[in-house]
Amino acid sequence: MRRNNRAGTEENSSEIDLTPMLDVVFIMLIFFIVTASFIKEAGVEVNRPDASTSSKKENVNILIAVTATNEIWIDKRRVDKRAVRSVVERMHAENPKGAVVIQADKASNTETVTAVIDASRSAGVYDVSLATEDS
Repeated sequence: MRRNNRAGTEENSSEIDLTPMLDVVFIMLIFFIVTASFIKEAGVEVNRPDASTSSKKENVNILIAVTATNEIWIDKRRVDKRAVRSVVERMHAENPKGAVVIQADKASNTETVTAVIDASRSAGVYDVSLATEDS
């Protein structure tokens, strides 16, 4: 007598389901992207003057660099002096709690720096400060 073993004819399924692991990886990726702090740069390196009294700004939103040749750089783009107000207005609308920090080179013209400060204030940003070298 021959017995037909049905348990032996069925395939043993030994596959690993990776879907839950991929879900966890994607959730962790989203978490790290959202919580990462992004550093904004003005787009050009300037030689900032030293200062005896300085404080760190936490909500820095708009970095404006004024080079030694009086070029104005905002968000890695060169900006004309007359267009500073509109660029600051647009960037301030994205983050109303942010401030303006001006990174002026030691050799930059005071007239250019003052024009940038006036344009920032006329754009509605009154928290304007000058960056100095860290001591």
